[in-house]
Amino acid sequence: MPIENNFQHDELSRKSPGERLATTELTGGAQPESPAWLDAMAQCGTTLSHAGVRAIVFLHGSIHGTDVFGVQRLDEVGGLKRGYSRGVSGVDALLAAMREEGNGIPALSGGLTPPLSNDDATKKIVDDQVGEAGNFTNAYVSLFHKTINKNLSQPIACRRILWTSEHHHLGRASAAVRLLHELRTVCETQKLGKEDGILVQAHGQAGLVLALASNLLCPSPITGRPKLLGMLASYAEQNGQADLAATVRHVEPLLADHSLLNGATLDVVTMGTPVRYGWDLAGMGKLLHVVNHRNLRTDGKTWLSKMELPQVTMEMPIAWGGDYVQQLAVAGSDAMPTTEAAKAANKAVWEMVEPYDGFERWLECARRAIRFPGDGRCLLVDYKDCTNSTNIREHYYGHAAYTRLNAMLFNTTEIVRTFYQQ
Repeated sequence: MPIENNFQHDELSRKSPGERLATTELTGGAQPESPAWLDAMAQCGTTLSHAGVRAIVFLHGSIHGTDVFGVQRLDEVGGLKRGYSRGVSGVDALLAAMREEGNGIPALSGGLTPPLSNDDATKKIVDDQVGEAGNFTNAYVSLFHKTINKNLSQPIACRRILWTSEHHHLGRASAAVRLLHELRTVCETQKLGKEDGILVQAHGQAGLVLALASNLLCPSPITGRPKLLGMLASYAEQNGQADLAATVRHVEPLLADHSLLNGATLDVVTMGTPVRYGWDLAGMGKLLHVVNHRNLRTDGKTWLSKMELPQVTMEMPIAWGGDYVQQLAVAGSDAMPTTEAAKAANKAVWEMVEPYDGFERWLECARRAIRFPGDGRCLLVDYKDCTNSTNIREHYYGHAAYTRLNAMLFNTTEIVRTFYQQ
């Protein structure tokens, strides 16, 4: 996307990423917490430190308790009810497999639903029920912090952030502002400056939160920034969300004068993020997109996922082709806000950041089978999570593999190799 992207949607190009693309697979290697594994993690920590990384943020939501495929929006705009799928074999079965009540993903205990709070109590509920499936647990982040800092005199700070998991434009835009506030806090508490770096690892739609944040961080006076922040502030002030309104007012001048990160560099890794919003790299550092992928195509375009109906519905329950949430939660899909005021604000944000709407447009975007945005490095990984088991909790349609303990060293090694090794 262009410098000063100004919240334009990704172009959804099917062209080969060329030199931006690399492919690999998760191999056995050293067992987690074995001596060799601990040494390898410590070496990664040393390289990160030498590269100036002073803080690592793990940003994620919850697969459970959320409309992870975004079928609410598809049903809202018609879907089968208006006959949009006539003549397209398999769409009805695909939607049935994606809907909350039919996709095999249970609700969170206690009736917990978005917006989720970024507090210890909520994180414990998610950790206890979801474990490490698409979830950076406290145990995961604690082990990561311990191992990468083993040989460092100046430890790298590690922080886990659970975003609200509101899978709609208003929720993601609000989360982007809150994230920038959190990153400002990291810069202040860690006393970061021009020679320092922050690395964010973002799972799933948390990567879309970062895409919006990248546009807000643009050092030029883009027109979209005050417009979006104004819409969020107005909505928050009129609907009793004083904390969001205050956060918008706090970060707005810092974004305008490009001082929010105090000169520190922001590097971002997305994991299983659907291709939707465009990125603006002018105000950030390096960008890498990691996608769980197994090639099922016969046309040589190995960088694309497979989107054929009705076959895709039969592949999904065993995650045969990789991450189906990344493939299907594209433009036109979303959860629906719960109030009329939120729906109106969501529509205003949606009209600004995503031109695609309607059931047929979603189907068109899904069939494009795009694995990567137009910006950043691309890494296709076979995480070996397809075991031919139809137990959804073993793979969550290919969306859970990135955050498991057995992938920690692998992911860290690939990030270090791609970003920080000379």
